[in-house]
Amino acid sequence: MRRSTRMAGRPSDLAQKLLTVGLVLVFLVIAGAAGLFVFDQVRQFIAASDMLPDFTIEQTESEDVVYEPGKPLPRWEGTERVNVLVMGIDQREDEQGPWRTDTMLVLTIDPVTMSGGMLSIPRDLWVPIPGYEEGRINTAHYLGEIYDYPGGGPALAAKTVQYNLGVPIHHYARFNFGAFERMVDLIGGVDIYVEAEISDPAYPDEAYGYDPFYLEAGWQHLNGEMALKYARTRHSGGGDFDRAKRQQQVIMAIFEQVTRLDLLPQLAPRAPELWQTLQGSVVTDLTLDQIIALAQLASEVDREQIRYVVIDEYYTQFWSTPDEQQVLIPLRDRIRELRDYIFTSEAPQPQQEKDPAARLEAEAARIEVLNGTTTAGLAALTTDYLQQQGLEIASTDNAERSDYPESLVIVHTGKTYTAEYLVRLLDLPTTAVVHGADADAEYDVSVILGADYQPAEE
Repeated sequence: MRRSTRMAGRPSDLAQKLLTVGLVLVFLVIAGAAGLFVFDQVRQFIAASDMLPDFTIEQTESEDVVYEPGKPLPRWEGTERVNVLVMGIDQREDEQGPWRTDTMLVLTIDPVTMSGGMLSIPRDLWVPIPGYEEGRINTAHYLGEIYDYPGGGPALAAKTVQYNLGVPIHHYARFNFGAFERMVDLIGGVDIYVEAEISDPAYPDEAYGYDPFYLEAGWQHLNGEMALKYARTRHSGGGDFDRAKRQQQVIMAIFEQVTRLDLLPQLAPRAPELWQTLQGSVVTDLTLDQIIALAQLASEVDREQIRYVVIDEYYTQFWSTPDEQQVLIPLRDRIRELRDYIFTSEAPQPQQEKDPAARLEAEAARIEVLNGTTTAGLAALTTDYLQQQGLEIASTDNAERSDYPESLVIVHTGKTYTAEYLVRLLDLPTTAVVHGADADAEYDVSVILGADYQPAEE
């Protein structure tokens, strides 16, 4: 952490137990979930455990810890909703930075309604950065570090998220991926259900080269290195959007692993190791008291009262900047709806979270189907099939040439959900989805059938 804590003398048994909980929670908060997912079974186990770690915690500022050994655990006294920005940075060994953020999540908990949420923000979101020009939201941290913004990169990143979402960011926490790997290994790895095979030959290594990553579909037990790769790989049709969903999946898997009753006896005496792992790897403006108090509050939140969302293709539009950067333009009206759903307990479920038919209707994409082969009538045959599946096709024609080796589904105006739906219907690889640069195109999505396309059998 940026600031460490110390308790005078050796804590009592009760204080030791509470600190053990707190240290586990520190990691879970930084991983992106603790303030929301620590249930009563964790608290009850630790309260009844006789397996106590023998350690003290160093401090430099006494106000970080206000309770004394033997006193009750700190309670969260506030009644206002609490929002925490969690950031992950790609900090390599022997590098001094500054770094851009690779991962951004906002965690929220409402002490009155006892509800919470998790919002994932794509790093390519193109937004105003307060005091600077527009840029990718992941550059706010970099700018704050390099220009000595008060509070550094985390503070400017928090201000940027607050400015663009229109909600206050009360606290922040930043971690590096080395800490994430070590902590996942310390809890024995995580179990993840991989929906589709992943093959990423261009996954980056520590030396700016490649470290190919492959993972079969189905249930997999992942160590720290593999869990990090699974959470960070961008090799899928959904790009950063699927990536954000996988990150939330990993967070939930970490929670499930830590709260397994047969694992808790092993974690309690390893609290010093957990603490040591965090040293130098985490920056936060939360004190240990605040982390434990938030965890106490969150332990009372029913899991059904937690909302998980991603700012994905429904809330953004693909765009190329004048210098040809591929970025995401926020669709403010839709993001406002999503924001209210996460940060206002009474808000209705947003359109994006509803069934596929509703999402297709919401996008109302104009689709053209083009024959890019020498097979006569292929576009008409495919149009008939798509119409039978409930899609409206605005145009059917031949492509400008007939030698396309692979099919393409070109997204012209950011209506990516329709494109991904078409890929599934036509049994094309997710890599068939590409993004055009013409926001004024006559059609939202162009399907160009190539030599690889096999029509559905009657």
